Amino acid sequence: MSSRKQFLHQSSLLLGGGLLTGAIPNETFTIFKNRIAPSDQLNIGAIGINGMGWSNVQAALKVPGVNLVAVCDIDKSVIDKRLKELSAKNIDTSKIKTYGDYRQLLDQKDIDAVIIGTPDHWHALIMIHACEAGKDVYVEKPVGNSIIECRTMVAAQQRYKRVVQGGQWQRSQQHFKDAVDFVQSGQLGNIRTVKVWCYQGWMRPQPVVADSAPPPGVDYTQWLGPATTRPFNASRFHFHFRWFWDYAGGLMTDWGVHLLDYALLGMKAGVPKTIDGMGGKFAYPELSEETPDTLTTIYEFDGFNLVWDSAMGIDNGSYGKDHGIAYIGNNGTLVLNRGGWEVIEERQSKNKISKPFEKSSDNGLDKHWLNFVSVVKSRKTEDLHCSIQAGAHVATVAQMGNISYRSGLKLAWDKDKEKFTNEAINKQYLMKEYHNGYSLPKV
Repeated sequence: MSSRKQFLHQSSLLLGGGLLTGAIPNETFTIFKNRIAPSDQLNIGAIGINGMGWSNVQAALKVPGVNLVAVCDIDKSVIDKRLKELSAKNIDTSKIKTYGDYRQLLDQKDIDAVIIGTPDHWHALIMIHACEAGKDVYVEKPVGNSIIECRTMVAAQQRYKRVVQGGQWQRSQQHFKDAVDFVQSGQLGNIRTVKVWCYQGWMRPQPVVADSAPPPGVDYTQWLGPATTRPFNASRFHFHFRWFWDYAGGLMTDWGVHLLDYALLGMKAGVPKTIDGMGGKFAYPELSEETPDTLTTIYEFDGFNLVWDSAMGIDNGSYGKDHGIAYIGNNGTLVLNRGGWEVIEERQSKNKISKPFEKSSDNGLDKHWLNFVSVVKSRKTEDLHCSIQAGAHVATVAQMGNISYRSGLKLAWDKDKEKFTNEAINKQYLMKEYHNGYSLPKV
């Protein structure tokens, strides 16, 4: 058996056998890696390694044959911290090149694939440039920071024929797939409402602080990139970029793309007909944020409504869970989240479809990386668990909710023209303006 076939065979065993990669000792992966020929190794570079970017690196390094050969971050202290962590795991960091500018990393010829773990406002540019450079891409969610960015990222993948996986790792967890199979079996009866909620008690904006100089070792100009130039402010930096429109879209695009994704998948839904978002800074008006800490959005589809409900700083969500998706049917309600799923039968139902809570039993992120690496090797992009097309679909729906909220209007979507029926809204919100000499490439 050739080395490439061996790699695919080992990956398929891990995926098909349902093994938990997180439960397999690292030395096991080292044994696999040592058996893979140098010509069949996969070299990756990571761009943005402070949060999920680093989680992705750790998951990637569990996959047989994957080597980290470069990292890039605008914060030198983050690079130093990560190299120290790798050294503690007996990884030779002398072979890992470091960069502060992602374009230099993309010029490194031996890199096969890149991780994009930057703030959202950088995802589209780096993904498109990586595809142009002949690299495959694992891009964190939400894949794009505007509807036009999402559209352009899909076009770039198609033009350059690269493998692009979106970071919606729940698509690789078995219990999510099992729950969707049950939803689509018809046992719930007609589903009239899908509720999606995200109550995150640990997520709170920072206090308002004065502008200041960037910390030593931070290339703040590079961090801003295409975003509006503003003085450095610690309350907008690193994790908390999520709460500012320049860089992201709040909980709607942070957790929303994970949860709305499964609402859409379960219902085999495309795009909504109307969108009505309402909310505000109701809980923490004194803290530093622009995005709402409380948001309710109603999406109208043919045959059902989808309700998004989010709240920062509290955990008491629907069905006693801090996040989830509830498919509400005539015969019962299926409740699904990262912990597992259950079916609550309607009292008057005679179908006996109730099911006790079934816990999750695998590691979605690890399995998502096994899937990505396997497809990078096989080039069968139809096997990706979250293609750029899938990531762009749910990111677009999430952006629609934010646009309705920001405009204060109930909006209608023209499916054929792929835009809102309100031209003023299209002009203002379909694409975020780029600054500082940056522009979205025409693909």
